[in-house]
Amino acid sequence: MAVAAPQVTVPFLSPPPPSSSSSSAAYASTSILLYRSRTSAALRLWRTGPAATRFRCAAGQTGFFTRLGRLIKEKAKSDVEKVFSGFSKTRENLAVVDELLLYWNLADTDRVLDELEEALLVSDFGPRISFKIVDCLREDILAGKLKSGSEIKEALKRSVLQLLTSKGNKSDLQLGFRKPAVIMVVGVNGGGKTTSLGKLACRLKIEGVKVLLAAGDTFRAAASEQLEVWAERTGSEIVVVEGDKVKAASVLSQAVRKGKEQGYDVVLCDTSGRLHTNYSLMEELVACKKAVAKVIPSAPNEILLVLDGTTGLNMLPQAREFNEVVGITGLILTKLDGSARGGCVVSVVDELGIPVKFVGVGEGVDDLQPFDAEAFVNAIFS
Repeated sequence: MAVAAPQVTVPFLSPPPPSSSSSSAAYASTSILLYRSRTSAALRLWRTGPAATRFRCAAGQTGFFTRLGRLIKEKAKSDVEKVFSGFSKTRENLAVVDELLLYWNLADTDRVLDELEEALLVSDFGPRISFKIVDCLREDILAGKLKSGSEIKEALKRSVLQLLTSKGNKSDLQLGFRKPAVIMVVGVNGGGKTTSLGKLACRLKIEGVKVLLAAGDTFRAAASEQLEVWAERTGSEIVVVEGDKVKAASVLSQAVRKGKEQGYDVVLCDTSGRLHTNYSLMEELVACKKAVAKVIPSAPNEILLVLDGTTGLNMLPQAREFNEVVGITGLILTKLDGSARGGCVVSVVDELGIPVKFVGVGEGVDDLQPFDAEAFVNAIFS
């Protein structure tokens, strides 16, 4: 004999469906009101629940790094005197510009522009940029737009500034929105990587940033000791892994993990110097980058390439190769105070489209200056 199935009453989350077509409109209206009410409650819960805490945390960290970048840039503008003195040798090379334009007249245009072009080439602006700038000046002079030596000089400065800002406008540090921000410093042997990293740590500490250093240069014998000295000078913590067969990727991974677990603001990662033509060592940089990204997916936030300013345009092949292998986000140009080849700053930005973040204009601990395009132009064309 068949047994009747029990009647089970299932409670409706919304009002029960209407029993007749006459009440369907009222049912629909009531359902919409309840849906809106529940949606509003869900939104209130989301805004006050764990997700909101995470959002506020991220927003706060974004603000921290944005303010940090702005503060460093503002202080750079107040230290214009350091930049001015740091580019004295380049300025001496370009002093001929003032002499050429002082008694300029239209009949001497070709001779003056040829000598101006030579002055730019001697200062390592590079052939392409030098020709481009001079050709633009010639067109404006012949069109009657530039009628005096002072107007020509101002147009020259505007041209150089435009080259720097159009392709390298993000000259402040891009540190993301999550702590710790990770900065890798790379470059060839003898460019000044470890010293630049130490000076950068000093600048960050002055702004109240909690910095952790990572001794990732496992090839050079004295590299770890040198970085430990910088850690002591700046009051920063440092991660050093002892051993003969320690891999740089392991050191950086441990440092970033410590930075994440112990609430550091920035982790600065040193790496071994290497020739851009050495394939195996360049591949090691790729391994370092991947190791850091395993700990924090968005890291490294910056990969800064240190280039020796005294090499002038010879730095371009280095920069191209490093950029192709690991993706350079910014440049640190060192030793520019001892070089008359400051025009290379413009060349490297124009050729590669990579912004200059810092310039080394002296041997002092505070002589690693955030790059400011306008201050640079005013320093070389005083």
